[in-house]
Amino acid sequence: ASGVKGIALNHENENVGIVVFGSDTAIKEGDLVKRTGSIVDVPAGKAMLGRVVDALGAPIDGKGALGDHERRRVEVKAPGIIERKSVHEPMQTGLKAVDSLVPIGRGQRELIIGDRQTGKTAIAIDTILNQKEMNGKENETLYCVYVAIGQKRSTVAQLVQILSEANALDYSVLVAATASDPAPLQFLAPYSGCAMGEYFRDNGMHALIIYDDLSKQAVAYRQMSLLLRRPPGREAFPGDVFYLHSRLLERAAKRSDQTGAGSLTALPVIETQAGDVSAYIPTNVISITDGQICLETELFYRGIRPAINVGLSVSRVGSAAQLKTMKQVCGSLKLELAQYREVAAFAQFGSDL
Repeated sequence: ASGVKGIALNHENENVGIVVFGSDTAIKEGDLVKRTGSIVDVPAGKAMLGRVVDALGAPIDGKGALGDHERRRVEVKAPGIIERKSVHEPMQTGLKAVDSLVPIGRGQRELIIGDRQTGKTAIAIDTILNQKEMNGKENETLYCVYVAIGQKRSTVAQLVQILSEANALDYSVLVAATASDPAPLQFLAPYSGCAMGEYFRDNGMHALIIYDDLSKQAVAYRQMSLLLRRPPGREAFPGDVFYLHSRLLERAAKRSDQTGAGSLTALPVIETQAGDVSAYIPTNVISITDGQICLETELFYRGIRPAINVGLSVSRVGSAAQLKTMKQVCGSLKLELAQYREVAAFAQFGSDL
């Protein structure tokens, strides 16, 4: 009766478990619940560029209604093997440490992982800002979708300001499900952002999507699952928390030439606790993605920023997409850095003696 929409997640013999997208304060016992007969969908298209929307695609930036757009389902199957092509074009981040040592290709999924306050979001934002140079060439344009999950409203407002001051909002979409939003919206936001990014991928364009961060989505999903009385597993997460992230990240792909040759590149962010990369959610997402950029607090405080631990960071498919000139310059760099670390560790013994 209050007009709030929800999604049915549990179908029991006696009841149906529904999570509500919005405030539950207007809902009371005895209210009439009707089926809409439709699946959750969000607006997508070039009209979304420069806008800030919530997890359901409703604008929250005070700039009025959205322009001409189509609607896309938030949950769709990822492209099959035949529809894909191996990653071969570079996605320049504009950060030397990344582009030289852990190169990212268009259609790749590269995880950004690290403790809090190690500059994970900074890498993602810099990547968006640095596309401004590349986006002058029409066929190379990389549209950016930034999904903020469970962040403070002040942080999101600050981000909008940074992007608009740099004129980077012109090719970006922001999807925000802030910390004060209900868990179902924080759970839905990444899928909504992905549907918006898929519009570009399926129409022969290139897009980049940043999920900041997926740890908070997993926490929101855990909250929903426990309230729905689903059995908890490791760290009280539900059994299908792996599928939660895998079905999302599999949708980032490089399309084959027959299907338009578009691409969707994903940069998911995961926050670790005290550098524990072997916790449940971090190991899950590391196994789903095509490599990771590991950030360390110690390096950050030593003034090495971006605080990338080159030894732990890998890119599993990016080297195929790296520019030939960059490959020539950086070919021996990883080996030299590894040798440097070996000697540096050995030199410590010298000072101890």
